[in-house]
Amino acid sequence: MTQKPTKWAKTLVIVGPTASGKTSVSIEIARKLGGEIISADSRAIYKGMDIGTAKPDIVEQAGISHFGIDLVDPDERFTVADFKEYAEAKIDEILARGNLPIIVGGTGLYVDALIYDYNFNDEVKASQSDRQHLEHKFYTVGITTDREELRERIHLRALQMFDSEIVRETKALASKYDFSLQSMRSNIYPIVWSMIQGEVSREEAIRLFEFDDWHLAKRQVTWHKRNPHIGWAERDKLADLVYKNIDLLRA
Repeated sequence: MTQKPTKWAKTLVIVGPTASGKTSVSIEIARKLGGEIISADSRAIYKGMDIGTAKPDIVEQAGISHFGIDLVDPDERFTVADFKEYAEAKIDEILARGNLPIIVGGTGLYVDALIYDYNFNDEVKASQSDRQHLEHKFYTVGITTDREELRERIHLRALQMFDSEIVRETKALASKYDFSLQSMRSNIYPIVWSMIQGEVSREEAIRLFEFDDWHLAKRQVTWHKRNPHIGWAERDKLADLVYKNIDLLRA
């Protein structure tokens, strides 16, 4: 049965590298505790980029409310300051409904902007040296993943993506947007477009995507591991860590 207190006092934050399993764990916790999920993924904000950014589809979302997805078109500007403002408003709405806000993502700057309450009045902060004042309104946990296991998960996801409708999605994006856009460059789409143009084979495209995803994962691990305020656990133990420390979310 869903455990749902009258009021949650804090927001749960779940971090980890790409392909580490954050989506499935967050949905499990949301179903158990009556939560709603806010994506903190700087790639999932773009409309039309579904397969290539591994957004959870309707089936994967399992009836759990998801926010922070499909916020802007690929040619629209959306900054970390915009994300912070958006996420804070959603957190307030979710808490007002008596539900638990769950921030889920691998974009370290998005997460830090919230849990360290970055002030963007003067400039956009982008340095980990800005981790000075931790907001008491957040309880942050992270997924640890064995290096080889993570490599294998990235490999399997790459195969799945290239067996899906990624070509159709890439062509649709190419018909509307320029690949010089930052939103396009930082995704799988330029690689797929090169494959479509016959510049690389499918096997080479998969290899290039795995290479990019692996380096993204390493950067994310490095970013989050330097944060002393994150409680870490393996993927299959993370939910139990949250349940064990549930009073931290209520206090």
